Amino acid sequence: MTKTLVIAAHPDMAHSRVNALWCQTVRDSGTITLCDLYATYPDGRIDGAAERALLETHDRIILQFPLTWYSCPPLLSQWQIAILKRGWAYGPGGRALRLKTFGIAFSTGSNGADYQPDGRYGRTLEEVTIPFELLAKHTGMHYLPPFTLTGVRALDDSAVAASAQDYLHHLRHAEPVIVASGTDDNRATTVYPTG
Repeated sequence: MTKTLVIAAHPDMAHSRVNALWCQTVRDSGTITLCDLYATYPDGRIDGAAERALLETHDRIILQFPLTWYSCPPLLSQWQIAILKRGWAYGPGGRALRLKTFGIAFSTGSNGADYQPDGRYGRTLEEVTIPFELLAKHTGMHYLPPFTLTGVRALDDSAVAASAQDYLHHLRHAEPVIVASGTDDNRATTVYPTG
């Protein structure tokens, strides 16, 4: 059975309609592990060893967050830096995440039409979130299609509730849009200092 881990990062979960409900739905499922980064690390000091151990015991890893300035919230960025170390996640000996499945789930206040070539931002959500796709490629993971909910400020409670059920279905059944080969990429030849 696939073991799924959701790493949720919302800087103000108490005032979130969407991410809070998504987290509660994940908890209620009883089959998916949830880590709320801001609740777990209120001081911002991430326990890298504990987080890496958690990742190693799961097959499917989802980062959940509200899109913040066209990226993820700051603590999730810190988490990536603290966890995704050379020799563990990538580079020589870095095979811990290889052939796991990775994805993102996020909400936006802006309407989805804003994220079109002719929209307000002139970029699609797929373009905005390319760094997460590259994270998957760099660490040898399969990449799921992003789960998104846009225009959340204008949604009524029934639409938010429906999104939570759609999210749970996505967590359990989404198939990768990029399948990792499992072979090493020997093009990266940069030598990093060790001291």
